[in-house]
Amino acid sequence: MERTLAIIKPDVIQKKKVGEVISMIEKKFDIIAMKMVKISKDEAIEFYIEHKGKDFFDKLIEFITSGPIIPMVIQGENVIKEFRNFVGDTDPQKAKEGTIRKIFGENLPRNAIHASDSKTSAIREIRFFFDAI
Repeated sequence: MERTLAIIKPDVIQKKKVGEVISMIEKKFDIIAMKMVKISKDEAIEFYIEHKGKDFFDKLIEFITSGPIIPMVIQGENVIKEFRNFVGDTDPQKAKEGTIRKIFGENLPRNAIHASDSKTSAIREIRFFFDAI
């Protein structure tokens, strides 16, 4: 079984759509850990360090720290690839119909949900939020 990290972002929480997003995820995947947290600017910079220096970095950090987030560990066969397809393109305008980002996302970085992009990222990102998973 493979694991990945998903993060419901502040825009979904602000719109009170958390239950709808979790329901969509639960219909297809197993959520094995979840919590609500508010991360600091320093924590956000550490989490998104691979994007430092990119033109969207500052907006991403400002957004992800603008309110609480809900990190969760998703488990399943080939879950990293499957979950990324399920949530849609990072740009909600380019995401396929029926995906979380198409339904709940607005733009970049307000794209509703984060999903790990590789096994290496998933391991690092899960450890960032969860100790004993």
